[in-house]
Amino acid sequence: MHRLRHGDRGPAVAEIRSTLTDLGFLQNGNGSSSHGARWLASDAEFDHHLDSAVRAFQQQRGLLVDGVVGPATYRTLKEASYRLGARTLIYQLSAPLFGDDVATLQTRLQDLGFYFGRVDGFFGPQTHESLSGFQREIGLAADGICGPATLRSLELLGTRVTGGSPHAISEEEVVRRSGPQLSGKRIVLDPGLGGADRGLAVRSARGETLYEADILWDLARRLEGRMAATGMETFLSRPHHDNPSDAERAARANTFDADLTISLRCDSNASEAANGIASFHFGNSHGSTSTIGQILSGFIQREIVARTALLDCRTHGRTWDLLRLTNMPTVQVDLGYLTNVGDVAVLTDPRARDAIAEGILVSVKRLYLLGQDDQPTGTFTFAGLLASELSTAD
Repeated sequence: MHRLRHGDRGPAVAEIRSTLTDLGFLQNGNGSSSHGARWLASDAEFDHHLDSAVRAFQQQRGLLVDGVVGPATYRTLKEASYRLGARTLIYQLSAPLFGDDVATLQTRLQDLGFYFGRVDGFFGPQTHESLSGFQREIGLAADGICGPATLRSLELLGTRVTGGSPHAISEEEVVRRSGPQLSGKRIVLDPGLGGADRGLAVRSARGETLYEADILWDLARRLEGRMAATGMETFLSRPHHDNPSDAERAARANTFDADLTISLRCDSNASEAANGIASFHFGNSHGSTSTIGQILSGFIQREIVARTALLDCRTHGRTWDLLRLTNMPTVQVDLGYLTNVGDVAVLTDPRARDAIAEGILVSVKRLYLLGQDDQPTGTFTFAGLLASELSTAD
């Protein structure tokens, strides 16, 4: 779709205005619904009120807050407009269903003790099985289709209070049961870009020209080598010559039945002053968060900041496809801005990339230690970690 931003006009702008009014992010002036004339208006304007409403919506939904309605924001607006009961919900591979109605269904099934996954608004196989189990329990045809009869049963049964998020408890229990040793852990490494898309070109202190994709690939291989030395099984989400979509990367990660996925990206900005490292985990406006992803992203932030000159831009919950569609806890690390001189100096330095790889590996180890026999941030070295792994194995 065409990207809509401040100053644009037309029916598409009217549609965005209508949706945001219905969602409560925008007032219509006279307090009435924005449907009707506004929807069809050919001169509807993307004014500063709409710009503010778009930014507020993006902030709430864990999107990039830029005031621009591009494909991701438009898709999320459509998802947010669905209410449970407005359409029949069914698991289908060809055209997967996403929306707030699915999230509401997941929440109700979770409250009733039938759903233990993330409340992510995706009607996937886990939601289908949970819904079928609910239907079977109350004597309905267990077809996994949320239609009128199933909705009536959900309404009649209501909800019950539960002790925390079952998904969070499940994630933590998986980590606890797997033990502190890294040997045997299965990790997907996801270097960004690839193939013909090499990203931005930057110059190192030695005068070499390096591309964004090459920096990320090199870092992934350094991390892969260190992980292999500890006995971990690693998988790359893509070959060197390919650049799959985030949804495809997530699907590939799921096929590996991995314990964690770590995605490596760089950032850029129109302002050369923008700098620093940020890490992201799954987290949405429905209150659903990947607890393990949140913990791991925090470790990664602290370790890399302690080992490099990169500014700490903290951790954030997001609903991006890579974070939402992976079955395992997933973290995306934006390692710095290739439009900033200082960040470029770090990312083009092989020794700094070694330090980043070491910091990520140590962070994974900290995750599985669960706070036991830990060391101060920035002091746990690869050599020390490897010696510890080998001694414990003996």
